[in-house]
Amino acid sequence: VQLVESGGGSVQAGGSLRLTCTASEFRFDDWDMAWHRQAPGNQCELVSTINSAGGTYYLGSVQGRFTISRDNAKNTVYLQMTSLKPEDTAAYYCATHTLALGGNCPATAFGYWGQGTQVTVS
Repeated sequence: VQLVESGGGSVQAGGSLRLTCTASEFRFDDWDMAWHRQAPGNQCELVSTINSAGGTYYLGSVQGRFTISRDNAKNTVYLQMTSLKPEDTAAYYCATHTLALGGNCPATAFGYWGQGTQVTVS
């Protein structure tokens, strides 16, 4: 199983980015998916989830600014991030683990994780 993230980068506050996570070697349609993030000095934080039926969850601080979606035909999950703030700066990870963990991410003992993509907002 592989999860590969892309789309991170550096933007100014108020800008937008779209993160992409492409999965391979497993039956993507059946899996709930999540985006987690970790900023330096902080614990791993569950940002958003989308279940196999399309139901979603958002962390309160990103509600209304971030949108998670999935394209099962492409084995891909997206995180559209708008109105970005400096406090959104973090490494963002795609994962099959959809519960908040704390600690450090990627938490490879819990499901499948990508390698992460850095988002920097200044």
